[in-house]
Amino acid sequence: MGKTPILMLHGAMSNGRVFYSQSGRGLACFLARAGFVVYVLDTAGRGLSTPRISRGFGLGQGEVIREQLPLVQRAILEWHPDAAGVHWCGHSWGGVLMASCLARFADIRPSVSSLLTFGSKRRIKIKSLQKWLMVDLFWNRLAPGLAKGKGYLAADRLRLGMDNESRASLSQSIDWVRGPWIDHDDDFDYGVAARDVRWPPAWFIAGQGDKVLGNPADVREMLAECGMQEAKFTLLARCNGFLHDYGHANMLTHIDAERDHFPQILDWYRAG
Repeated sequence: MGKTPILMLHGAMSNGRVFYSQSGRGLACFLARAGFVVYVLDTAGRGLSTPRISRGFGLGQGEVIREQLPLVQRAILEWHPDAAGVHWCGHSWGGVLMASCLARFADIRPSVSSLLTFGSKRRIKIKSLQKWLMVDLFWNRLAPGLAKGKGYLAADRLRLGMDNESRASLSQSIDWVRGPWIDHDDDFDYGVAARDVRWPPAWFIAGQGDKVLGNPADVREMLAECGMQEAKFTLLARCNGFLHDYGHANMLTHIDAERDHFPQILDWYRAG
C-alpha cells in the first residue's frame, strides 16, 4: 500500500496557491517531492476553478462543506482504491470548513486519516486595534458594502488577498466569526454536532506573529469548541526553537519553512 494521499484546502480570499508555486515552493510541493500524492482544492470560482467568481455568483461556504469536500473525497478514494483514507490539511478558514464537514458527516470521518490546520480559528475573540481595523471595520462593515456594489468582493484587485469572495461566503463567514456555528442554509448546528465527534488525529499549528486572522488564542479556542482534547498544538515561535515568529500566510510561504517546520509535518504524515 502506498502513502496516504493528502487533500489541501485554502481559506477566505485565497486559493490553492497558498500551498504551492509554479517554481516548486510550498508545502504541497515539499510533500510531493517526498513521495506523497497531494491534491490542492480550489473551491468553486477560485484559483484554477471556473467559472470565476463574478456578479451573480451564488455559492457560499455551505456548498463547500456539504457538496465540494464530500465530492472531492469520494473522487480521491476512487483514484486510490488501496488507500485507507485521505489526510486533510487546511489553511485558515479552510480548516474551519474541513472541521465543519467532519462534524456534519459521520460517513466521511472514517476515510479521513488526519486533520492538520494552519492558523485555523472559528471565531476571532482577540481584542486589539489591528483586529478592529482588519475585522470589525473592514471585514464586517466595509467589505459587505464593496461586495454589494460589485456583486462580489474583488479582493485580488483590491490587493486584499489572493482571490475573490462571493457575497454569500462573505456574509456567512462574518456571522460565524461573530456568532454561532450554524449553517445558514438549513440551520444545522455544527457546534452541537462537534461535541459528539470522534475526531481523526488532529494537529493545529499557529504562528506567534499571527496577531489577528489566526491568533494562537483563537486557534486554541477552536480546539476547545470542537472538543479535541487529544489534538496536537504547535506554536511557530522563536522561543520554541523555530527560525521565525511566523505570521498567518508565511507559515506556509516563507522560504525558510522547508528547513524549519515542514520536515516535522513530513514526519507526521510518514507516521500516519
